[in-house]
Amino acid sequence: MSTSVDDELWSAIGDPTRRTLIDLLLASGAGTATSLSADLPLTRQAVSKHLAVLDRVGLVRAEPAGRERRYRGDAAQLARAAAQLAAVGTSWDARLRRIKHIAEAIERRRDHTEGA
Repeated sequence: MSTSVDDELWSAIGDPTRRTLIDLLLASGAGTATSLSADLPLTRQAVSKHLAVLDRVGLVRAEPAGRERRYRGDAAQLARAAAQLAAVGTSWDARLRRIKHIAEAIERRRDHTEGA
């Protein structure tokens, strides 16, 4: 599983409405733009546009359901997103540790200079 960051994926996930749609789909198993819009302060058309973005990056999959499309979360792509997030978190933890060590070294040097 690749953990390189996919900017298009994270741009899609970055929107709070799309994260809410993912949560709703995961909780219910599946939904249409109509059924999902009933749980949100958005029109069916607005929900449909957000679902199209999520479908384009593979976080959800659509299948025809009469006159609508039924959407489901894509477990493999959601796992890939989670792995990317974990990799970014690990990278930032390492950066923050380096910053802390530098700040501590500066503080020790300053204390040593003031004490002399």
